[in-house]
Amino acid sequence: MTTDRPLRVAVIGAGPAGTYASDILSKSDLDVSIDIIERLPAPFGLVRYGVAPDHPRIKQIVVALANVLGRGDIRLLANVDIGTDLSLQDLREHYDAVIFATGAFKDADLNIPGIDLEGSYGAADFVSWFDGHPDVPRTWPLDAKEVAVFGVGNVALDVARILAKHPKDLAGTEVPDNVMELLKSSPVTDVHVFGRRGPAQVKFSPLELRELGHVPDVDVIVYPEDYDFDEASMEAAENNKQTKQVVKTLTDWTLKEPTGASRRIHLHFLQAPHEVLGEDGKVTGVRVERTALQGDGNVKGTGEFIDYPVQAVYRAVGYYGTEIDGIPFDQSKGVIANDGGRVVAGGDVVPGYYATGWIKRGPVGLIGHTKSDAQETIANLVEDAPRLYAESEAGAEQRSPDNLLRLLQSRGVDVVQWHDWELLDAHERAIGEADGRERVKVVPREEMTDIALGRTGA
Repeated sequence: MTTDRPLRVAVIGAGPAGTYASDILSKSDLDVSIDIIERLPAPFGLVRYGVAPDHPRIKQIVVALANVLGRGDIRLLANVDIGTDLSLQDLREHYDAVIFATGAFKDADLNIPGIDLEGSYGAADFVSWFDGHPDVPRTWPLDAKEVAVFGVGNVALDVARILAKHPKDLAGTEVPDNVMELLKSSPVTDVHVFGRRGPAQVKFSPLELRELGHVPDVDVIVYPEDYDFDEASMEAAENNKQTKQVVKTLTDWTLKEPTGASRRIHLHFLQAPHEVLGEDGKVTGVRVERTALQGDGNVKGTGEFIDYPVQAVYRAVGYYGTEIDGIPFDQSKGVIANDGGRVVAGGDVVPGYYATGWIKRGPVGLIGHTKSDAQETIANLVEDAPRLYAESEAGAEQRSPDNLLRLLQSRGVDVVQWHDWELLDAHERAIGEADGRERVKVVPREEMTDIALGRTGA
């Protein structure tokens, strides 16, 4: 296809999904000009603000993402919010295509009685707090001795581990100072993690689960009475390598005697959340229903209920995508309505709009899964390119990188580009180095932008 200008594409979101999609598109046969638009002053999305600070191996994904964003052929426009700083109409006027890679960062609902009591929290909010997200409050009520976590995925493990881990064992990480101070005063002794199905159905990754067993002065306790397998469970444990590793780790823990550690993480299976108990509007306990496997890996309630005294509850039952005004949204799935990444409304394709990552397929899978997801979306965009050029030629003179930047500057938007982020990155690393750490995150949004844009003496 021969054209006299590059196809202008905006990618909304600078996390793994948006960065992978941009990288794949940049290496296609199309002549393209790509802007990644990010609402936060820092890139990397979920890897910076959704992964626990004591997981440095996972955070090494940042290195791969930075290699893409720092090449120079993809422009980062951070600290720019769609709906506030730029409208969908602005995007239509300045780009031939828009890829939404906005992810899922809200907690999914858990509709049980008492879930709204004081002391009941969403895991995503807690993760944002301990990861220093600039848009959440900098305080957190850590006054519970006993805590319940609903969910058996990696986020549930992160929540349980951060709550139970002694702060001194987080000292070498990039955990923000205000988080460290509050964790030091936490009186927690016991964290109870509940899953409604059996040990062969949990969503823990083997590595994350094994790491839980190496947290100093924390016993991991698995109860034999919670441990059951049906035919489907046995088949999964035999035929799926990850399930086999997880089951082996959990089985070993059922045989292990507690060491008398000062803190404990209890893993409970075949116990479904039924109610959050309270008194005077505050959490005082949880009631769970014992479940039984049915042969196919699913469970049903037995009518037997167990109460546990806890003073805080965290629901880690999944994430839910955030709706964007004007973009078709599937409320039942929490995703942008799409077919293979092409945004659809009422079954019809919306020309020029695409989706990738969790906002396309839902919050499932690990970070690496977003690569194959992005390949499908980009393949469809490349296939649509002739139509995208044809449909947008009327306003082609508007579509230059300089015009979009001038528009943002005229609106007083403090745009953070890649070279600006490098200043903030260097600043955070310098603070960390002085304290023997890899980095210490700057948390307040204004301070982040001031440092990035060279408006301080830092």
